[in-house]
Amino acid sequence: MASSPDVNLWSTAEHALDYLRRADSIPHRAEGEATLLELIPENPGRILDLGSGAGRLITLVRAARPRARFVALDFSAAMLEQLHAQFEGDPSVRIVAHDFDQPLPELGAFGAIVSSFAIHHVHHERKRALYADIFRALEPGGIFAHLEHVDSPSRELHAAFLKAIGWEDEDPSNKLLDLDTQMRWLREIGFVDVDCHWKWRELALFAGVRPAPPDGGARNGGGRA
Repeated sequence: MASSPDVNLWSTAEHALDYLRRADSIPHRAEGEATLLELIPENPGRILDLGSGAGRLITLVRAARPRARFVALDFSAAMLEQLHAQFEGDPSVRIVAHDFDQPLPELGAFGAIVSSFAIHHVHHERKRALYADIFRALEPGGIFAHLEHVDSPSRELHAAFLKAIGWEDEDPSNKLLDLDTQMRWLREIGFVDVDCHWKWRELALFAGVRPAPPDGGARNGGGRA
């Protein structure tokens, strides 16, 4: 429920590393990640991971789609250091430093764009604009699969969520927004097949597809890694 529009602690190494220490303990997270993997096409070509952190999601997706090429985006210096330590010299993974408060850089087209617990740190107006950036970056027929921390409909449910995950305090960098609004935005932008595929309390996996042209033109996996 908390929203701290002027706070973003993710630029500090202490905050980023504290999250990494607690990330594996988030209940049911693996269920959401497994459902995300089910949504990724068998031959996605290039995959963009928004807010890659230490590379957890890329590692999972690559195990399931070993022929894919990846672009990892993050702005935290601590997270970028972790990414370089894990993927340095790996030609299938390109690492890009980028702040989501700014429009996505030109990176070519992607068969899939994924994100895990990252976009809720930007202002709501930027969330919507970022979803439009994502739509434009997808190939026709490409999917956006988003595992995200969303808002609860009441303070009581939010407090129950924090208790369930064993965290005493809300991250002051969070700018949580309800799931329905975000799915409505995707539809308004032009995504089709928008749906929530998995949810546990404030953790939700929702997705949408950029429609293919009427002639059924195939995705080309174009661009460079």
